[in-house]
Amino acid sequence: MPPDATGPGQAGPGGAEFSRPLPLGLVGPEGRSETLTASPAERQALARRFGILGIDALEVRFRLEPEADGAIRAAGHLEASLVQECVVTLEPVPQRVVDEFVLRLLPAGRAAAYGPEDLDEIETEQDVADLGEVAAEQLALAIDPYPRAPGAELPAELQSEAEGAFAALAALRRRQTQ
Repeated sequence: MPPDATGPGQAGPGGAEFSRPLPLGLVGPEGRSETLTASPAERQALARRFGILGIDALEVRFRLEPEADGAIRAAGHLEASLVQECVVTLEPVPQRVVDEFVLRLLPAGRAAAYGPEDLDEIETEQDVADLGEVAAEQLALAIDPYPRAPGAELPAELQSEAEGAFAALAALRRRQTQ
């Protein structure tokens, strides 16, 4: 673990559920690799945060490379096993999440400059990046917002209501174009 880093299960800056602070100065010219594995307590806290039933495993591998402008390019590979509630039946639905991401960690005091083709940029506090919080945010983005159990379908009365609303819109559009 890097000097001045927070260990598993300890609250880092802001009391994050999964905190792994890394001073940017520890990323040398040759770069640095980090592997983060969430403890059972951290996974439970993240599941509460995301409103899901549970997270059985969470591991994130980072490759950190310094850039000429002082920022750090962070390429990550996230793997998680989690359990969500089916939006139709409310049954537990096990899910496996695998996600790749790339972003930039900015030195303190440097504002992010977003353009349409730019990588996401994260401003650090006192030149310390919380890789655990970065991982948690990436997991939140990768979670299926509408998980369904195999074979789960909306009740017929709800399906017909939805179809009826769209049919009414289609009829209105036909009248307007005539």
